[in-house]
Amino acid sequence: MRRFNWPGALFLAVMALGWEIWAASALSPNFPRFSTVMLALITDFDVIALETLQTLKRAALGFLIALVTMLPLGIFLGRVKKVGDLVEPVIEFIRPLPPIALIPVSMIFLGIGDPARIAVVAYGCAFPILINCMEAVRGAHPMLGNVARSLRLTRFEQMRLVDLPAALPQIMGGVRISIATALLLSVVAEMLLAANGLGTFIVRAQERFEIARNMAALLTIVILALIINIALEYADRHLLAWRHQRTGGQHA
Repeated sequence: MRRFNWPGALFLAVMALGWEIWAASALSPNFPRFSTVMLALITDFDVIALETLQTLKRAALGFLIALVTMLPLGIFLGRVKKVGDLVEPVIEFIRPLPPIALIPVSMIFLGIGDPARIAVVAYGCAFPILINCMEAVRGAHPMLGNVARSLRLTRFEQMRLVDLPAALPQIMGGVRISIATALLLSVVAEMLLAANGLGTFIVRAQERFEIARNMAALLTIVILALIINIALEYADRHLLAWRHQRTGGQHA
């Protein structure tokens, strides 16, 4: 079981204290104290909680669409070399396109509702999963392929029973990147396609010059990211316990 990161927690507390002291000495309405931001977070908790649920819903749907489609596709392209070599230039051509730049295109085909926002999130989450899957399968030890052939596994069985478990550590790395990307893109899409969610809450607070409420929403995003990261580390250590034990990554 991993120990609690006391040095990291202490560092965050020192940063919060420094923020409080600096803001108190600045005496600027545009630089609220940490305590003021926390008060705004508590006061608007119900509203922020509802907006957070909307943001998390879009982020989760976009991520799940990317995971369900890109995970099997990445394993297939990594295993079937001829098809992978054919498709890879197309992937490299599309991958540099910023997801936010595709919002006007998604609006044309999907309107200004949730499907457009979710599509942008799914696009941004797709490539870390796809690329990591492909590279993990391609980099698998050749002995695994020999074992699969000796057991007379079909191509589908080899991908499901051999390639997926072997590639899982690297796939988890892509998943962690994609989940962080999903949260970020969900907020940004809400800022550009006004509706609801934390992104819209931030824009509305900016328009009214409510700096404390704005920063309370930003602090909520930070807390969400921290919770998600802890949950992913927990999942990683349980799903890949065999790997951490072998590499000495399991701490008492």
